[in-house]
Amino acid sequence: MILAILKMIGCLALLMFGMKTMSEGLQKLTGGHLRTVLGTMTKHRVGGLLTGTFVTAAVQSSTATTVMTVSFVNAGLLTLKQAIPVIMGANIGTTATAWIMSIFGFQFNMSSVVWPFFGLGIVLTYVRKNSVKSFGEFVFGFAFMFLGLTTLRENAVAMDLSHNQTIIDFFASTGGWGIFSTLLFLLLGGILTMCVQSSAAIMAITLILCSSGVLPIYQGIALVMGENIGTTVTSNLAALSASTQARRAALAHMLFNVFGVVWILIVFNPFVNMVCHVVGFDPTFVPQTQEEIAHASVRVTYALSGFHTAFNLCNVLLLIWFIKPMEKLICKIIKDKDDGEDFKIQFISAGLMSTAELSLFEARQEISLFVEKTEKMFHMVPELLRIKDENEFNKLFEHIEKYESISDSFEVEIANYLNQVSAGRLSPASKMALQSMMKEISEIESIGDACYNMARVIRRKFQGEEDFTEEQYSHIDQMIKLCNDALVHMVAVVEDVPLANAPDALKFEYQINDFRKTLKEKNVEDINAQRYSYQIGVHYMDIINDCEKLGDYIVNVVEAHANRRLSV
Repeated sequence: MILAILKMIGCLALLMFGMKTMSEGLQKLTGGHLRTVLGTMTKHRVGGLLTGTFVTAAVQSSTATTVMTVSFVNAGLLTLKQAIPVIMGANIGTTATAWIMSIFGFQFNMSSVVWPFFGLGIVLTYVRKNSVKSFGEFVFGFAFMFLGLTTLRENAVAMDLSHNQTIIDFFASTGGWGIFSTLLFLLLGGILTMCVQSSAAIMAITLILCSSGVLPIYQGIALVMGENIGTTVTSNLAALSASTQARRAALAHMLFNVFGVVWILIVFNPFVNMVCHVVGFDPTFVPQTQEEIAHASVRVTYALSGFHTAFNLCNVLLLIWFIKPMEKLICKIIKDKDDGEDFKIQFISAGLMSTAELSLFEARQEISLFVEKTEKMFHMVPELLRIKDENEFNKLFEHIEKYESISDSFEVEIANYLNQVSAGRLSPASKMALQSMMKEISEIESIGDACYNMARVIRRKFQGEEDFTEEQYSHIDQMIKLCNDALVHMVAVVEDVPLANAPDALKFEYQINDFRKTLKEKNVEDINAQRYSYQIGVHYMDIINDCEKLGDYIVNVVEAHANRRLSV
């Protein structure tokens, strides 16, 4: 018995590995296109619903769709109101997995079919073209998934569950408590889904138990309802350390499923009977012959998959009209933070995403945020230069100092995250992108250092008795404007703004270098002419030189993002 249980666990692991590999392969193959679709087809609730449905059905992972959706919400590309229909659609799309298992895993014998797929998969993975390799991974995942499902079913047959009196007695004794039986199996489905982190795996077990005849259809459907709750609890736990918008999106997913479970419980038996009637399964019929048993074992899986689909469809039809009230309720439950959330990482705080490819997308969003923080820090420098009041000066300098510390933390946390992602399965293009990101964050942090160094020079000047001349102030303002133009261009390149041409960064760099050379020569002349002291000239040129270094770092960031050396 223990060996049989271990075999079941191994079959489940094979099934889960196949699902994950399938999803990763498809995301590598079409990830960029899927993100484009999510970002552009969600302006209307119906568009968002259909987008969420088809994207989830394509990648076989509601988690992947939800992760991409939350990323767009965090980035401001989607509002929470636009994201809720996508999440609803993801719930419908994920029902495709149950139908695939029911139709191909139970109606057809896939044991002899999967081996050619393994052969095709190994051939495709040796092709140099990345898209073909990704498709090969998808084929491998497909083969592993059905091998796991087939062996799971064969192992259940070998265990002869339909004649195991202990299991039969357990389900019989727990099935006679009315609504409490439904609640018990609902809770059990939720707990099991949280434990294995896969609703598809628990759905497979439910299909096996019901098709074996040991688990009555009503308890099986209660397990399916529990799976819907369990998968949302997992995402909410993962979002606890994430941003406000991420937690709101996760809560929207949970509220959607909890509401559905509540109203289904009110009409449980009539609804289940209706679904069974539609798929041609009679829950009261007791099969006698082998032919009747085989027919019932297939039809009961259709009933489970049909319920899963009908449940989510009806839930969407009920709630799609109340998206705005849902948004208001969620925002009241999870309020905006006033405690400095603006100074924290937002996209990678919940840990690695479902696949390495999606994790890279999250890291890219975090780098864009890093750039925005650095730009804000730079804008504080000219403001500090003009302040005359000591208290105001010290307050702003401390603010810049805080931003410099934040910049160091951003670099370390993103770098550590990218190191974890590098351990995953990445396509060659993604590996190159990861290396570029590592270079980017190092250079962005150097920009923060240059800003802080300028602030320290300004503080030393402020603590002295002399001040810059009006001409020096004018030259510093011109240099800072050149740096600001270069920085704005860098931000546009990093955020992939259309028409932001990477080679243009060199034009700004040449202007900064030429102006610095001119000011350096003039500074020597002005000191010799005693227009100001040598010390104030040193402070002046320190700021100019830091601006020139900042320009170099900007070019390095653009080069890393473009993943090529810039040249004229």
